[in-house]
Amino acid sequence: MIASKEAKKLALEFLTHEWNVPLADQNWFTVISCNPLGEDGYNIEIGIEGFPDRWIVEVYDTGRCEPYYEFISPIRDSESNSDLEDLPDWIAQVLIAERKHR
Repeated sequence: MIASKEAKKLALEFLTHEWNVPLADQNWFTVISCNPLGEDGYNIEIGIEGFPDRWIVEVYDTGRCEPYYEFISPIRDSESNSDLEDLPDWIAQVLIAERKHR
């Protein structure tokens, strides 16, 4: 089984690669939790500090990430997105799109 530290790194790389996040902006994303999936790998919860939105990425013991991540948020699509005004525009757009498509 891979170490949790490696699983966290792989999950962050997977998610930031998925959106082509510039290296300079990758520090906006942080690992919130890392939970084992028995001997199969880990569920890695990723978020943006100060925001309730979360992405769950499964990282298998082989080091491979599940290509379909889960997005969860308590914020409904119909609610205001004014909480995003301090984020870089492209990150705000990702959150708006994710909130609409969950």
